[in-house]
Amino acid sequence: MVEASEGDPIEGDRFHFPRWANYLFPTTLIVAIGLLTYVPLLFTLLISPETRSVGYQPKQPIAFSHAIHVGKMQMDCRYCHSTVETASFAAIPPTQTCLNCHASIKSESELLKPMRDSFEKATPVSWTKVHDLPDFVYFNHSAHVNKGVACVTCHGQINEMEEVEQVQPLSMTWCLGCHRNPEPNIRPLSEVTNMNWDAVSATGKTSAELGKELASEYHVQSPPFMTSCTTCHR
Repeated sequence: MVEASEGDPIEGDRFHFPRWANYLFPTTLIVAIGLLTYVPLLFTLLISPETRSVGYQPKQPIAFSHAIHVGKMQMDCRYCHSTVETASFAAIPPTQTCLNCHASIKSESELLKPMRDSFEKATPVSWTKVHDLPDFVYFNHSAHVNKGVACVTCHGQINEMEEVEQVQPLSMTWCLGCHRNPEPNIRPLSEVTNMNWDAVSATGKTSAELGKELASEYHVQSPPFMTSCTTCHR
């Protein structure tokens, strides 16, 4: 028999738990279920790229207009982002690349002062990355570009943007959607940087029809490899 201490509920010579103890287990169970269910959901809502990054448009140190350079002047993406076909990352152009043109074009513009300072001090321009995947995600630009995935697929109509913004969620769900059905997003390699290319106008075939042919030609891998965890998480 358990000896009761002073203040314990006692009936005759037997010890009883207090009435509130009857609710301890179910209450604990409900709280545990709530934490397991809603905390991950709240965590996702707070930090998920799908809910936070679309529309992200940071201010840059230089007012570089893609609408002018890519849209009006028809500059190829690879002139500035020179590594997209050969490396996992898309290189940010060094100051010298900008000066190839701007040493003689608008060379005294006040808007380009950060560029001139960068050159004179031999320090890089502090561009802010717009499309910034988490460190635990492996993404290879060359693997996508060399399989016919166009810049516009992930980055949107860059040629119309005065300031670059993120237009796709770049979430795991979004990426898997393409990995499970890549054909509609595959085009001829010669058109990868063409912002306005249209499959029907160019070939008479839908993007899915043409993409199916190109996927075979370019040896695009299909599930389960394309949806394997180790493809993106290494």
